[in-house]
Amino acid sequence: MGMWILESKSMEHVPGTTRYFDDPERPQAATSESATGLKCDTSGPVPIILVPQPSDDPNDPLNWPLWKRDVILLILSVVSIFATSLGPILAANTITLSLVFVVKFTKVAELTGYFLLGVGIAGILCVPSARIWGKRHLFLLGTVILIFSSGWGGASRSYTSLLWARIFQGIGTAPFEALVNAAVGDMYFVHERGKRMALTNLAVFGGAFFTPILVGKITHTLGWWWSFYFVTIFIGVCLPLLFFYVPETAYRRSTHLNTDLASTDDLQPLSKPHESGREANNSTEIEPNTATDTTQGEVEKGVPEPGSQPVLNGHHFAGADTPLKTYTEKLLPFSGRKTDDNFFKLFLRPFPLFVHPAIFWACLIQGTMIGWTVFIGIMLAAIFIGPPLFWGEVNTGYAYTGAFLGSVIGFLIAGGLADWSAKYMTRKNNGIYEPEFRIILVIPQTIFGCTGLYLFGVVCSNPTHYSWVWSVFAFGLQVGGMVIGAVAASLYIVDAHRDIAIEAFTCILIFKNFFSFGLTFSAYDWIIKGGVYPTFMWIASIQVLVSLFAIPMYVFGKRNRSFFHKHDILKMTGLA
Repeated sequence: MGMWILESKSMEHVPGTTRYFDDPERPQAATSESATGLKCDTSGPVPIILVPQPSDDPNDPLNWPLWKRDVILLILSVVSIFATSLGPILAANTITLSLVFVVKFTKVAELTGYFLLGVGIAGILCVPSARIWGKRHLFLLGTVILIFSSGWGGASRSYTSLLWARIFQGIGTAPFEALVNAAVGDMYFVHERGKRMALTNLAVFGGAFFTPILVGKITHTLGWWWSFYFVTIFIGVCLPLLFFYVPETAYRRSTHLNTDLASTDDLQPLSKPHESGREANNSTEIEPNTATDTTQGEVEKGVPEPGSQPVLNGHHFAGADTPLKTYTEKLLPFSGRKTDDNFFKLFLRPFPLFVHPAIFWACLIQGTMIGWTVFIGIMLAAIFIGPPLFWGEVNTGYAYTGAFLGSVIGFLIAGGLADWSAKYMTRKNNGIYEPEFRIILVIPQTIFGCTGLYLFGVVCSNPTHYSWVWSVFAFGLQVGGMVIGAVAASLYIVDAHRDIAIEAFTCILIFKNFFSFGLTFSAYDWIIKGGVYPTFMWIASIQVLVSLFAIPMYVFGKRNRSFFHKHDILKMTGLA
């Protein structure tokens, strides 16, 4: 048992467990078998084995220069900020829209719920489409939908029109919520993912909190409709960047290269001619392998010869002789099928995965905190706009300053700890990396998030006794915890279950959006019937309990990976 993680009783090597540091001539998998010549990143003082192993195909995203991958991720993150900003965009406009459309306060809050409903429904459809045709066409389609639906929202002059615009805004946002984190797994090796995953989670879950700060002032000076028009303008500017500079990140790679997905049953040594001299230049491009001394035994074992095109299930995988795609080819929204699986089967795949302990844990860790964030956002309008403070939309928008700063601080903490803690614990574990090391981030999530929830309940139950600063501070703590928890769950899913990452992120998306959708309908009733203090004490205590689930997930996570590799839920349900 290494680092308090229980070993599998039935498998010597469990998918997800990899050799992170150490001599590249030693096996990448922590077994006694020899697997020499793995490609490594030697830019640092200690060689880091590249997990997964890049192919020799120049079109493989893992072979792209690091700067190119980072530019792609930056563009996706920027678009994600504008897309997800539509979630809380009405937070400071609650009273204004209530008067404009002559509807109850709760009906305006439900507009946020319908946005979340659109995200949840469309997210389900993203899975089969992304699995079969990749992610690029969904990013492009989502961006176009966001442009016209945001313009529609600004032009709406009835509650019903705005409601449907909000649903379509959610549909356009779905590809970014569902697939941006999965794109990190497409483009980066395990040791490169931590900071990038923190960035994408800041963009998807944290950057949106800057929007209400501006929306209050925009509404006061230009009118509420301009908050939607500005989103239309900014996303319109991002569309050509997305079209010209974000190629397809999904790649159909040979199974033998997915060393992080290998198990005792299917682990095979990689081709010996990948000499240790084949190093990654600062974790970027890998030179094609040109050696030709593959042995007959390796051929018999199914290891492809260097420069050859391996065949698996009738599919020829690209090798070093594959020509680099032209710029025009990269602009196409579709670049061929990424799987031969049936669309209907892929559509159903996320649903049985809710009983997978790791995925359900990730849904709870990420989804509940996001739900409480939506809950607090709804309550801010009631607490600050109503008595005894009677704030207007400008000051109510400024109250989100704490949430925005909290998201940035959460990003810095998660980004700083994610890779550092994984490397530190890997060294302590004799060079063996376990995905459960990512779960350590739940500790700062609990400290920040639960403290923020408890504090918010205390200070908002008596706003005349406590300064409004404490409410804003508490909200910032809670949002910081939310971002850290989102990074923890996302990293664990990508590292432990990368083969089902898209389905897993869809499960998280469905859970958090339908959970938050329900809260938009019940938030005011909870506060009116139970009171602010008791309600938030319950909420904070529930979140502490959810965080404690990380302990058995950490201890038994490896056994869980082993069990569900041997008892594949998707195979059992006929959806594999």
